Amino acid sequence: MDTHKRNLMSQSILMVTIFMIFINHSSSTFHGSSGVEQLDTVVEEAEDHLAYPSTSDWIEELKDGMEDDQWQLVQKKGNQFVVNDQPFYVNGFNTYWTWAFNDGQWRALQKSPSVYDEEVFKGLDFVISEARKYKIRLILSLTNNWDAYGGKSQYVKWGKAAGLNLTSDDDFFSHPTLKSYYKAHVKTVLNRVNTLTNITYKDDPTVFAWELMNEPRCTSDPSGDKLQDWIQEMAVYFKSLDPKHLVEIGLEGFYGPSAPGRVQFNPNTYAQQVGTDFIRNHRVLGVDFASVHIYADSWISQSISDLHLQFTKSWMEAHIEDAEKYLGMPVVFSEFGVSSKDPGYNSSFRDTLLSTVYKTILNSTKKGGSGGGSLLWQLFPEGTDYMDDGYAIILSKSPSTSNIIALHSTRLALFNSRCSWKSHWGCRKKNPLETFPLYYDDL
Repeated sequence: MDTHKRNLMSQSILMVTIFMIFINHSSSTFHGSSGVEQLDTVVEEAEDHLAYPSTSDWIEELKDGMEDDQWQLVQKKGNQFVVNDQPFYVNGFNTYWTWAFNDGQWRALQKSPSVYDEEVFKGLDFVISEARKYKIRLILSLTNNWDAYGGKSQYVKWGKAAGLNLTSDDDFFSHPTLKSYYKAHVKTVLNRVNTLTNITYKDDPTVFAWELMNEPRCTSDPSGDKLQDWIQEMAVYFKSLDPKHLVEIGLEGFYGPSAPGRVQFNPNTYAQQVGTDFIRNHRVLGVDFASVHIYADSWISQSISDLHLQFTKSWMEAHIEDAEKYLGMPVVFSEFGVSSKDPGYNSSFRDTLLSTVYKTILNSTKKGGSGGGSLLWQLFPEGTDYMDDGYAIILSKSPSTSNIIALHSTRLALFNSRCSWKSHWGCRKKNPLETFPLYYDDL
């Protein structure tokens, strides 16, 4: 979403605690049980959790259920994520204050090119160590397309201060010196040794993936060539430093010139003029999965409308289809939400939007498709309302929304554990999961 709608943005944190809890329970419960008994056990535990236990309850169960030697890197196998060669579908959220950059701003991480504030870096160390402690995986973005927290405009300011002849913020994508600044930052972050865990960032399974940039756009070149060249160069560079972790671009998902038959799915005509190209961009060597954002209230109309739901469904289905047919990779809908500041907003509509996203994911999941997961924009803890951009969800204050999120996590837990069940079915066989209600409104 662009800066007219919000200045604070990133796609930053991926939370898998809820559904990992159920995986851990099920793995200890299933031995020696029949398939039906196994499903009954999981459903009973799911229903128990729909009473919405406290976050601390979830954390305690998770700590008991997963040892460090089980904390493995997430990998990609075909169009699915896997951990220990088992399917891994994700349900998560964003928090905009967690990312791997803050360029030249207040309390900057990178005060100037390759000059860092060690105390701020220790703050990132702490975030990663706490995420590891509670078995939360992170997608860490390395810079921003927008001005918030520096981003590409700050790199251009640094370049101008060094005497470079720069005319546009999009020079970030093409000027050799600015690209060297960015690469130096990437190298510093990936090679950082965490002062609390003594684990190098590029060796830590807590990192789900590296994101090249939050919502890259290059409006100065609608052909997309400039941004395509940058993605190609940087994806390979990331892999040269860290061949083990997944890499994604951070795109919003707009279709471009390489797929004229798909631009009909764009939310507006301007979307195909911002220099991005969903299919072409994701065919780059070194990019492991696709990212898509969903902001109908910014792209279609600000006033709440059923058109938002129709767009959300068609937008998701188009990208899942393309990820399967043309890309052969998972796709994560890595930002989606609705603002309480929108005209006509109510919490019931928000619940319906979440259910629409989750239904579409599950329709793909149950077929082994490319719908790898979704990340809500955004989840807030209590006491942080003053930072709310309109999209915040505080679980304790939103019980219906909380139940929808928890139920979706429970369903993904069933799919994630399906292939490890040693009983009447295999990963591709029809099984009692088909009889478990997939959708919130089925219950």
